[in-house]
Amino acid sequence: MVRKKSLKPTDKVGIQGEKPKLLSGGNPQVPKGDGDAVVQDYIAALPGWKGDIGRRLDAVIMRTVPHVQKAVRWNTPFYGIQGQGWFLGFHCITKYIKVTFFRGTKLRPVPPVESKQSTVRYYHIFEGDEFNEELLSGWILQASNLPGEALF
Repeated sequence: MVRKKSLKPTDKVGIQGEKPKLLSGGNPQVPKGDGDAVVQDYIAALPGWKGDIGRRLDAVIMRTVPHVQKAVRWNTPFYGIQGQGWFLGFHCITKYIKVTFFRGTKLRPVPPVESKQSTVRYYHIFEGDEFNEELLSGWILQASNLPGEALF
């Protein structure tokens, strides 16, 4: 059974002029928070090509699910639906960005990268990749209509 978690945006949470520390893999260390502002802080702190991909991912998610809720926890942006839980997150690894679909095994086609967790699947985006926006938006739409995870 999936526990439902209320998602609620809060006031803007920002870096307040400080440049965030980059953790291993170029993942920015940003304060946890809820709402678009903290996710935009995370994306703005992404180095180089990862910033371009982060902006594109966020734009595709927003276009596909305009009512999406956003948060950052554990230096990772999460996307979810109010009352339904979180369906997606992404994280910087040294050579790629890992997009996590928490109910990925329910998506069609199933995202290509397996996880140790039985329902999770990943989509990796490497530097120079032209990711298939149509395929990605299809996964995002499907994922947003499934019960999400109550992660926090």
